[in-house]
Amino acid sequence: MRKKEDRYDFRAFGLAIKAARKKQGLTREQVGAKIDIDPRYLTNIENKGQHPSLQVLYDLVTLLNVSVDEFFLPASSQAKSTRRRQIEKQMDSFTDKELMLMEALADGICKSKKTEEI
Repeated sequence: MRKKEDRYDFRAFGLAIKAARKKQGLTREQVGAKIDIDPRYLTNIENKGQHPSLQVLYDLVTLLNVSVDEFFLPASSQAKSTRRRQIEKQMDSFTDKELMLMEALADGICKSKKTEEI
């Protein structure tokens, strides 16, 4: 039988869910209503690292656009962070002109990094 200390610690995941929920301006009650869970259950996931059911895990990461890769596959080079996924979601609504601005900003950051390396 598995020991309690061998179980995965969901506290970091809960904090990421809480941050993503707040960033989107959603209350626990709103999230609970959207995915059909009690807000107290969400409170326990966010603050105590309670293990969510697989369905609730899926619903939360889908609704809040949180990456599970960074929690379950931290060494994976193909994992996208929650921040990256949230930025990509925002950019989905950008016009071509706005995307050109983002591209110019990214180019500037890359050039700045190269200059620092020299």
